[in-house]
Amino acid sequence: MPKGEAASVTKSVPAFIARTQFGQILERASRNRDRFLVTRNGEVKAVILGIEDFLQAVVKTPKSLAALQRQARTRGTAKLTLEEIEAEIATVRQTKT
Repeated sequence: MPKGEAASVTKSVPAFIARTQFGQILERASRNRDRFLVTRNGEVKAVILGIEDFLQAVVKTPKSLAALQRQARTRGTAKLTLEEIEAEIATVRQTKT
């Protein structure tokens, strides 16, 4: 886990609670990186986790993408908004024409 990130919390919830509080569970999984084990009759049936946790746990990042991500963090461009990215692209295109 990268420095400065809090550890994920894993909580077991019965399926009927997961159904009635699904929005809150999704928000916590996304925002807080909480993980949920959904149980039925005491047996784990599913896992709910945020996309960042899923990608980190399941999907292997290609070396080229990892290098680009490190470069973006180093340059401070890792947190650009979509509008800022589009403006940067437009600027580069204008200089090429």
